[in-house]
Amino acid sequence: MSRTPDEARRAELLDAVVDYVCKHGVAGLSLRPLAQAVDSSPRVLLYYFNSKEDLVTEVLEQAGARQRRLFERLQTQHLGSSDACREIWNVMSASASEPIFRLFFEVYGLALQDRKRYARFLKRVVAPWLEYIGAPLVQSGWRKADARAYATIVIAGFRGFLLDLCATRDRERVGRAVELWLETLSSYAARKDLAS
Repeated sequence: MSRTPDEARRAELLDAVVDYVCKHGVAGLSLRPLAQAVDSSPRVLLYYFNSKEDLVTEVLEQAGARQRRLFERLQTQHLGSSDACREIWNVMSASASEPIFRLFFEVYGLALQDRKRYARFLKRVVAPWLEYIGAPLVQSGWRKADARAYATIVIAGFRGFLLDLCATRDRERVGRAVELWLETLSSYAARKDLAS
């Protein structure tokens, strides 16, 4: 008879692994030093997470969940509005968020090279964010296809600006570009709301 995993221990390990991987990345990730850093063993990590790839995917999902929790108070607002997007950008572009996004971009690149190995990551890298950003727009009267397309623009914008910021650390230039982008989004959203 197989043992039932201790879900509390699994959650505790996952939190510790997220912190470690955000700091060290995945390119040279090895289970032995990781396990040592989180007070575990490679065998226990594999018991709870099945494989290194599944563990990395769960780390990214957990990092995404942490980000979404930061934005929960915005859920009642128009997430496509420039004010909400500005608040989201302020959280995402904070120095404390940089390790999470460096990790995100690192794994995104790996996943595009090995889609089969990172299929679970690719399946979840866009769809939950489309829903998260698009749902309030649909509730306010937008057609679902338009809301998803608009959410796609928002996701692509944030990711592009974050990639630039992580690469250059030119906060002033990227911040100005974000403001111009938000003006464009706001203008479109206002026209769309008037037409609804």
